[in-house]
Amino acid sequence: MPADDDTGAQPALTREALAVAALRVLERDGLAGLSMRKVAAEVGVKAASLYWHVRNKEELLDLLNDEIMADAVAPPREGDWRSQFREYSRRYRRLLLDKRDAAKVVAGRLAPGPHLLRLMEEQLDRLREAGFTDADAAMTTYLLGAYVQGFVLQEQSPISADETTGTSRGAIAAAAGDRFRALPPEEFPNLVALADDLTQPAMDARFEFGLDRILDGLATLLPPDRR
Repeated sequence: MPADDDTGAQPALTREALAVAALRVLERDGLAGLSMRKVAAEVGVKAASLYWHVRNKEELLDLLNDEIMADAVAPPREGDWRSQFREYSRRYRRLLLDKRDAAKVVAGRLAPGPHLLRLMEEQLDRLREAGFTDADAAMTTYLLGAYVQGFVLQEQSPISADETTGTSRGAIAAAAGDRFRALPPEEFPNLVALADDLTQPAMDARFEFGLDRILDGLATLLPPDRR
């Protein structure tokens, strides 16, 4: 970090600067490579200096959790609540996929900073306006967030040991389909019959199927004329 004057003094270190630096390290080295030492080096200080601002790595992850959401943009308030939250979920998935190991950071973590607070407030306002009760609106934001995070966690995890050695996901899925079709049909009639259905759908199609089923279920919480 360059000095800000002739005395060699450095610019004041802030929690916001640490969050931005942690995101750079995450995208470069992944969650396994994220450390206090690397974040400190990113902002040009010794690791001990970070402890004036965060107590430990978990608190750093709390800051990172919110920084990941800095680029999130809510969809337009167009169409019904289903179309709006379908687009919300699609955008959240894309955001998590675009940032290395982002889903591993945010999954299960409730550390609302300014970016996340803004999105939560906006989502709850839409849900209450759509007719959901307060309790159902709160549960809906949790459910949709958990679905997207869980789905992306699976997308970003190796599909099998073969992927870690360079085999593509498409080739692995095709091989699994071949294995299903080669099974004894008298013992595994369903796996043989559904081999293509189990292995051919792309992840986009799988995501949309699950999302639509969740939205169908949420609609039952509303009066018939507002579903």
